[in-house]
Amino acid sequence: MATVPGSGNVYPLLGRPHDSLSLKHNAAYNITFPTYVGASFDASATNFTYLIPAPAPLPQSTEPLELVLSFLSPITPTSTLRQSIPASYMAVHVKGSFNIDVYVDLNGQWVSGNRGSMIVWELDHKELGNSGKGLKTWKIQRETELLLSEERDQAEWGTLHFTAPSDVRHEAGTSGILRPRFARTGTLQNVVDNDFRSIMDEEPVFAFAKSFELNSSISSSAPSTGSVLFSFALIQNPVTQFASARGLTFMRPLWASWFTSVEKLLDFHYLDYTNAVRLARNYSAQLAEDAYKSGSGDYVNIAALSARQVLGATVFSGTPDDPILFMKEISSNGNFQTIDVIFPSFPFFLYTNPRWLGYLLEPLIEHMLSGQYPNKYAMHDLGAHFPNATGHPDGRDEYMPVEECGNILIMGLALVNSLKYDTDSASGSVWSSLGSDSFDPDPSTSAFSLRKLETRDGVFGLDDKWGGSAKGVKQAQKWVRKSYRLWKQWTGYLIKYSLEPENQLSTDDFAGPLQLQTNLALKGILGIKAMSQISETIDEFEDTKYYKNISDVYVSKWEEYGISRDGSHYKLSYDWYGSWTTLYNLYADTLLCFHLEGTSASSSHSTFPPSNQKPLTPPDHQNFAGENKTGFVSRNVYKIQSSWYHAVRQTYGLPLDSRHLYAKSDWEFFAAAVTSKSTRSEILQSVAKWVNETDTDRPFTDLYETESGGWPGAHFMARPVIGGHFAFLTLDKACGGKAMAGLSFLEDETETTINKQVKFEL
Repeated sequence: MATVPGSGNVYPLLGRPHDSLSLKHNAAYNITFPTYVGASFDASATNFTYLIPAPAPLPQSTEPLELVLSFLSPITPTSTLRQSIPASYMAVHVKGSFNIDVYVDLNGQWVSGNRGSMIVWELDHKELGNSGKGLKTWKIQRETELLLSEERDQAEWGTLHFTAPSDVRHEAGTSGILRPRFARTGTLQNVVDNDFRSIMDEEPVFAFAKSFELNSSISSSAPSTGSVLFSFALIQNPVTQFASARGLTFMRPLWASWFTSVEKLLDFHYLDYTNAVRLARNYSAQLAEDAYKSGSGDYVNIAALSARQVLGATVFSGTPDDPILFMKEISSNGNFQTIDVIFPSFPFFLYTNPRWLGYLLEPLIEHMLSGQYPNKYAMHDLGAHFPNATGHPDGRDEYMPVEECGNILIMGLALVNSLKYDTDSASGSVWSSLGSDSFDPDPSTSAFSLRKLETRDGVFGLDDKWGGSAKGVKQAQKWVRKSYRLWKQWTGYLIKYSLEPENQLSTDDFAGPLQLQTNLALKGILGIKAMSQISETIDEFEDTKYYKNISDVYVSKWEEYGISRDGSHYKLSYDWYGSWTTLYNLYADTLLCFHLEGTSASSSHSTFPPSNQKPLTPPDHQNFAGENKTGFVSRNVYKIQSSWYHAVRQTYGLPLDSRHLYAKSDWEFFAAAVTSKSTRSEILQSVAKWVNETDTDRPFTDLYETESGGWPGAHFMARPVIGGHFAFLTLDKACGGKAMAGLSFLEDETETTINKQVKFEL
């Protein structure tokens, strides 16, 4: 909140500070709401702008004071070091011709999900060298931390650090005392209430106040500016426990490898604000430009809204030799490192920084490679609830064998492909090609180690180049060789069980189990196909031929099994006539460049010798439309589904399948990415309409009703799966930038299978 000295007015800003203020006429202040101008945001920052009227002594022509609250959680794809720091900024900017006092506080709910928890606090003062300047930091934590536990999805261990420059005033005390006193006086008393108590017992708050003297002369109306910077950091050590190859291990935060103390970390973070802003703006500007080209202004906003939510579910751990990125499922059940949660989010990581996808897969691979998981298929998750990655030694994790095997194989090849590019312009991420191309051959370190941080353009702590040319090939080979037997094991499972999946769950487990799922079978077959190219990476050409042969046979049979009797769409399951499904797994066929096979663009994506091996059963390369097959999955499948989505789209989007009217926004973007331009635009507009027309006080959801726009029962929110909203962006850069051109056949209206004028009823 803010006060204008001498005016008697107090202006509530964010939150509800006025709940602690008196409405009585003799309260010595008036609660007056400022003019809210609005909010602006990008991928890293959110700004709230207010106008506060000039006090009575000034001329009526005096312009209102502008006050901006700017929150920054920087996304820095060129600096994993910065991304690993669990901290954010809030800057207050003012511009006007009269003085103003600004107050900010926070309470103990930042460190516990239980309002009855006992908390303790202290204020720390730190001088910054010989500059004469320093920092003040509130430190708040539970009196008794519950290590590696959560309540209502909130951590019950760790210390919150709330930092400000030393020239602000401070006070800790009861909210009902501090806030009214500031409203009367515009200042704090620089004292600390050390009566430790529970979070809502005479609610203790931890406050800073800054006075801006913008004009010392009451007769002058020339505007001046001022600002103050605050930072927030939740420091935890350990961050998780993980059943690693060496046993159950308390995992340190990654930042601890570069900073020997919390104080040095916090000093670096606070003083690095200018660099953080610069790097974050670079990312946001590039994202906005790419999203606009790929979709529209609406897509710019959707991508920006999604980015921070994805990273908000992660924590960096490990060491520079072996970095790890942990992910929490959030809200649905809290599973730890769920493969089918990483999978929908992975377009975000491929676009932003593919090495982070490698860090996500690493703990799963390490755990299964160590023999702690007994099943032959890929595990569902590393632990039933974050932050405890204790594994499933009994093998009784959620049963999604085809789903998880297909997911990890598809992501594995996507990661390998992201390393292989010859020119900087052909890299899958704009930021991948920056930095030196030195390769770390040490077999004891990760293929994606962070041993050599760089300084570029005066900015310290930047990642080296990701892949490219010879380095990329070496990195891919080092990564694949280490765990090749696992990739073969998972593929072997898919060969047995993916063409005709038994009764089981897919990633959409809320819809229940089902046998012979068409979309699930496609994922498994694409996983086998992916393995044919993963094996090629390390010159296992016999395996390449074997897996290619099987996948070619399977996809031909799948196209026959999955198509509806009238040829208008693909069924939800092979034996469920009259059903239909969103075939979102078709996205992987294009992302992995399989759709370019048989075209002039395909030669650059295969390096293994031509095979004379005959297929097990010669597949019918004539689809039912009678055209020669090009690509792995027939082009006709793309055309059929593109037209079908147009027909069944609802007010707020594309339903998941024929069983319900609810949609999964991540899968909508996967599906829309591989449709015609018109269908893609329709689906995007429908999702944007949903975002713009429906209201909620909850974070971005990925599961909603396409007619009412509301919740379908399950309240999914704040989940990282909305990284799938980056599906358009990732596809634009896939296959050396040729992926979208390979879908140009969808624009040939003469080949459209379904008349788009028909509107099917659900």
